[in-house]
Amino acid sequence: MSASDISGYVVWGAEQSARTSQRLPATATLDFWSNEPWTNGVQIEQMDEMQKVLVRTRNSLYEITVMDGWKGKIVIRGGQFFPHATPAWLAGATFGGSILKLRGIYIGLQMEIHFQEGPLLTTRVKMIAVEKPAIGQKLLF
Repeated sequence: MSASDISGYVVWGAEQSARTSQRLPATATLDFWSNEPWTNGVQIEQMDEMQKVLVRTRNSLYEITVMDGWKGKIVIRGGQFFPHATPAWLAGATFGGSILKLRGIYIGLQMEIHFQEGPLLTTRVKMIAVEKPAIGQKLLF
């Protein structure tokens, strides 16, 4: 897994990260959350089974394979907690509080992932690279 070899991926990155970090408040309000256009990330329920996402956080690089997007089922590898491919459940994107964007991965937010050891909150997402869909399919986000 290498962030430098992403030719087969659609990438969100630094320009969105800088924009988002200036725009998102430290603690989100419900009004802000419900009015956000959500254009700086992905929803895994809109992805194909077995489609891959590379996610760079402040501290780690993760490779996520979508198993069942509507249920949040993934296989994740990377970072300190996932040295090998590990079945998990992506709860969604969060500021670290009680509001959660279900099954989402977004620049500037943290991922909440549940696995056998319990829940894990990553550092903030800096870059997202989504594997391009197969020929004849379209990106839905």
